[in-house]
Amino acid sequence: MVQQKQSGETRPLHVILKGALAGFTGTIPMTIFMLLTQRFLPEGQHYDLPPELITKDIARKASVRWHMSKGQVLLATLAAHFGYGAAMGAIYAPVEENIPSSVEGHIPLSALLQGMLFGVLVWAISYFALLPLLGISESGEREPAQRNLMMLAAHVVWGSTMGITAGALKPAHETSG
Repeated sequence: MVQQKQSGETRPLHVILKGALAGFTGTIPMTIFMLLTQRFLPEGQHYDLPPELITKDIARKASVRWHMSKGQVLLATLAAHFGYGAAMGAIYAPVEENIPSSVEGHIPLSALLQGMLFGVLVWAISYFALLPLLGISESGEREPAQRNLMMLAAHVVWGSTMGITAGALKPAHETSG
C-alpha cells in the first residue's frame, strides 16, 4: 500500500520529467533544421535566428549583453532554447496524457500528430502572443513570410520528435490500452 501511495505521488513528477526530456530531445532536430534551412531564405533574411534574437534582447534588457562574448551569447542561446523546449515538453506531457487516443472513435490521434499540433500551437502562441506581450520580441506578424514558414516548420519538427519521444517513454501498460 505504501508503494501505491508513493507511486501515485511521484506520477505527476514522472510525467513532467518525461515531457521535459521529450521536449529537450525535440529541440535537437529542430535546431539542426533551423540552421540548415536558414541558408535557403532570401539573402536579406539571413540574420540571427529567433532563439539568438530573443536571448540577445533579454540580455540587453538585463544590462548584461555588452559584457557577453560571442561564445557566451551562443551558450546562453542554446541553454535558453533547450530550456524552453524542455519546459514546453513538461507542459505537453500532462496534457497529452488526457487526450483520448481518438476523437469520438473516428480520428486517430497518434503521438506524431499530437506532437505536431502542439508544436504549431507553441509556435503560434510564442511568436504571435507571448513574446510580443512580454516585450521580448516583435510579433511574428512583422517577420517575412519565409522566416515564419521556416519557424513553423521547425516547430512541426520539434513537436513531431517530442510527441514520438513522449509516446516512446510511456510505460508499456499505458501504450497497449
